[in-house]
Amino acid sequence: MLPTPRAPADPLGVLAGTGDGSAVGGTGDGSAVGVVEALPAPAGPQVDTTAEAGAVEVPRSRHRYVPVAAKFLVAVVGAALWVTLAVVLSRPWIAELTPVVGPVGAFVVVGLVAYLPGAVVAFLAVSLALDRQPPLRSSDATSAVTVVVAARNEQEGIVATLESVARVEYAGELTIVLADNGSTDATVERALAAAPTLGVPLRVVHEATPGKAHALNAALATVTTPLVVTVDADTLLHREALGRLVARLEAAPADTVAVAGSVLVRNSRRNFLTRMQEWDYYLGITAVKRMQGLYQSTLVAQGAFSVYRTEDVREVGGWPDAIGEDIVVTWRLMEAGRRVFFEPTAVAFTDAPERVRHFFRQRARWARGMLEGIRAVPPWRQERVLTKFVAGIDLLIPLLDVGYALIWLPGLVLFLLGHPLVVSMWTLAVLPVTLLVYGGLRIFQSRHVFAPLDLRVRRNRLGYIGFLLLYQVLCSTASLVGYTQFLGGTRRRWK
Repeated sequence: MLPTPRAPADPLGVLAGTGDGSAVGGTGDGSAVGVVEALPAPAGPQVDTTAEAGAVEVPRSRHRYVPVAAKFLVAVVGAALWVTLAVVLSRPWIAELTPVVGPVGAFVVVGLVAYLPGAVVAFLAVSLALDRQPPLRSSDATSAVTVVVAARNEQEGIVATLESVARVEYAGELTIVLADNGSTDATVERALAAAPTLGVPLRVVHEATPGKAHALNAALATVTTPLVVTVDADTLLHREALGRLVARLEAAPADTVAVAGSVLVRNSRRNFLTRMQEWDYYLGITAVKRMQGLYQSTLVAQGAFSVYRTEDVREVGGWPDAIGEDIVVTWRLMEAGRRVFFEPTAVAFTDAPERVRHFFRQRARWARGMLEGIRAVPPWRQERVLTKFVAGIDLLIPLLDVGYALIWLPGLVLFLLGHPLVVSMWTLAVLPVTLLVYGGLRIFQSRHVFAPLDLRVRRNRLGYIGFLLLYQVLCSTASLVGYTQFLGGTRRRWK
């Protein structure tokens, strides 16, 4: 799964479609585990399918240290000032709305369309401006690691995923576990056939009970290393990804229990939908994770690519039977005051949905998973104050989606018909602000993430325009479906 719970919607997609997590739990107790060992042959010539880059020494930061708590206060003040300005400037707008929907209705409309999104966007923007994550001293981590790849009917891509894991430049002990969740195709057979060429030990664990969480827990029971990494079966790792991910955990405070990697889209040239998603992963999701990581409270150590301390995961009972199992396990890990970080240079590439139907299903799962996380571990139960606040933002996301889908979009239609009641030229003037924010994010990603990894951003102007203007329509609508499914208790499914 990918992604933190979704970022809040806003009228022009400043946080369009951000989110995290796309896995689904099932039923059962995770028992009946079968294990098959495949010992590797000596590694032969290796062909890298991702960009090559050696370990990069990052120079010591010249910025004066500012405590995280101080940055948080500055961001809160910035958001408060923005909302204050918005309240003052929106008085004529409220006056126009009051005769139509009443004073309370006018305040609700403006609050959901302007005040609330503005507050969240301002907090995010100030936080990103203050973000100065300590640089990695090197990517030469040495902790023993077990990489778990959960799969169900992934015969087409499983070999490429295993090969990408086996080819990482990692100095420590590395073992791969394929957690097969009742595949009926040739997933296991192809994995075992590829094992002799991998150069690292491959172990297959069978779990018949449907649900990704059960497959992960079956694999977790066999892990003997201090760290466990999860990788989705359709995900490829950059050669430095594992080293950078583990290095961040090794350099973090002792109470850090997980680090989320950066997941980007690898099939972005398939169609217009995947082109838009490329910008969502590259800018939107990454921006939210950077903000959360700044406050050491990354809300989702996503199953697509993250590292966890093995014993801490076992202590909270492993991955729960939930549609957003990686969301819930992350919140449980942080509940006792522990920290979760984000490493933007630990890059992996995953396949994004290519059809609108599949995209809706994924984003509905993410929205439902976020609500499951809130129900399992409410924000007020988090021990750290910063984590309480960051997790508390998720309580606002459904309101923002409602405001966008049920107020902003109808208001836009009215505006186009000549009735600028909800949407006006003043509200549309925020577009330059959107371009400014995302321009800054693009510069950061290009200079501080892609350049050290010897990667480059391909041209995708059409996808960028669609991401800015259309993408949030799909995301908010799909999220409303997910909220409805959660409230109705409909059947859950992994894929």
